Amino acid sequence: MSDIIIEGSAYSGEVLEQLLVRATTSNELVERGLIRLVPNVSKKFTLPRLKTGTMLQKRKEMPTDEDGKGSFTYDEKYLEPVEFMAFTTFNPRAFENIWRPFQPKGELVFAELPANVQNTLLAEMAKAVDFELGWHFINGEAGDDDEHLFNGIIKKMLADLDIVQVAAPVALTKDNIIAKMNLVRLALPKKYRAKSKMAMSQEDYEKYDEAMTALSVKGPDWTSSTKTQFKGMPIEVLTDWPENLIVCTVFGNDMTSNVWGGVNLVNDFDTIKIDKVTNAGERYFFKMLMKADTEIAWGEQVSVYDGR
Repeated sequence: MSDIIIEGSAYSGEVLEQLLVRATTSNELVERGLIRLVPNVSKKFTLPRLKTGTMLQKRKEMPTDEDGKGSFTYDEKYLEPVEFMAFTTFNPRAFENIWRPFQPKGELVFAELPANVQNTLLAEMAKAVDFELGWHFINGEAGDDDEHLFNGIIKKMLADLDIVQVAAPVALTKDNIIAKMNLVRLALPKKYRAKSKMAMSQEDYEKYDEAMTALSVKGPDWTSSTKTQFKGMPIEVLTDWPENLIVCTVFGNDMTSNVWGGVNLVNDFDTIKIDKVTNAGERYFFKMLMKADTEIAWGEQVSVYDGR
């Protein structure tokens, strides 16, 4: 029986890195640079926040402590990744063409395969496992079943009391979408608008495109699509984004981003494990333990139109 446990110290880090990249970059937010992703968060990652009050005042020749204005308010938010796993079974014969030039003499002995063959095999097995992280990073909610792994950014946004939520929500249509987009854009404080982006679903963007095409002036013709921007604000059309929801905030992959995510491989007793399902059988299983979480740094940097 083969019992293979892969740790970063036992094999080239490229093996684990490829799998983690596979699991996270299938996430649209990561691919398009819309989230600040922090790797290797084992327990908790702190997002420090510092606010200052108004400090400017008339010049005084001899200012005293009583003349001091403004204040410093410090608090923290946290990324606290939640554990879940990827698990699948497979027959090694399906991958024989990958290692045929390096075929072990006996049964599959993973340790005997060269690193490049291991990487290729693991990448192919990763394709058989749909990590679905992209959907969970956006729509996820923590719960007790396999459909509820951790809270995604929408859940974190709506739970933040500081967000600006546009009132009287109704479903978006081609007749009202331009007005609603302008409403949620203007709801965002002016100082954040220039560096913010607007996120919406593919269905809602189609409504916007149809509305722009129907305009008597300045709209695109039927053979072209509307630019992915609104009043100078870039529009991010996301496959997994829910319909009838528009969000404006600072999306990015650097420290100025308002959208954060934390991931990690669980470096426990079996980070990645390949083993036989049964001693007498030919099928193997592939198991990988992971952690992930999302967070919004500042609620006041988010405006939401929720017509769901």
